[in-house]
Amino acid sequence: MGIWLEGRNLAGKIKEEVKEQVDHYRNLTDQAPGLVGILVGDNPASKVYLRTKERTSQKLGIHSEILTFPKEFEKISLQAEIEKLNQREDVDGILVQLPLPTHLNPYEIIALISPEKDVDGIHPFSLGTLLWNQEGFNACTPIGIIELLKFNNIGILGKRVVIIGRSLIVGKPLAALMTNEHGTVAICHSKTENLPQIAAEADILVAAMGKAAYVTPEFVKPGATVIDVGVNQLRDKEKVKEFFGEDEKREKGFQEKGYTLIGDVDPRVIEKAEYLTPVPGGVGPLTVAMLMRNTLEAFKRRRELE
Repeated sequence: MGIWLEGRNLAGKIKEEVKEQVDHYRNLTDQAPGLVGILVGDNPASKVYLRTKERTSQKLGIHSEILTFPKEFEKISLQAEIEKLNQREDVDGILVQLPLPTHLNPYEIIALISPEKDVDGIHPFSLGTLLWNQEGFNACTPIGIIELLKFNNIGILGKRVVIIGRSLIVGKPLAALMTNEHGTVAICHSKTENLPQIAAEADILVAAMGKAAYVTPEFVKPGATVIDVGVNQLRDKEKVKEFFGEDEKREKGFQEKGYTLIGDVDPRVIEKAEYLTPVPGGVGPLTVAMLMRNTLEAFKRRRELE
């Protein structure tokens, strides 16, 4: 039986450090970091994510705004809004919540953000800086995973790392970060042949493809560290029982909401792995914590503060 690799404690530690620095710089400069989130459309999950980020910002003393636009909002109008934010001195971080409506090209929209305000770490400039292994903003979920491994003394150097998923938000930047930490990295995806066999060679296995319980024990090398990035809604009561047994908390949540959350990894993998991140409570809290740290860093860099 493995160990659940919780992210909450580390996320709490990072947020405490951010709050202390925010308070320090407010006393020193009479200014605080500012973060603005942009939501185009009415995606329910995106609304939840942005509200969570807004509440966390407020708790840490970071000024936060959410700009909401209709699904039909045109590129030229969104470009004008982003340019306004680029020019605002009180805005240090700009976050465009993905996914965008299909008529908006995410590359074109993200590229409009000033690189010095790209606290999400997915601007072309930020990704280029990452590939060069230079100082810059790193994508929040990937750098959160790196911090979690280091916090728990799980080595990356020389280890075989397999990442299932190739998105620009998780898979690709995480592969670069793992390579920079001297891991030997393979990126897998839906077209990968013999995926279970390749995954089972990993010392560190990361699942980030958005398919509920896709990674089963056959994907996992005994004693591996498994990082579950996925968040999916499981609405089948029998499946909830199958995956979680007599977990009263899960059962109560299912009765109240009609679903329970499950990652991309079958929870029964804990019986084979040395470590497995839970869903919720694993990687998710670190994504938000790293966004707060990036926003503070943007504030400091823009004002040349130490």
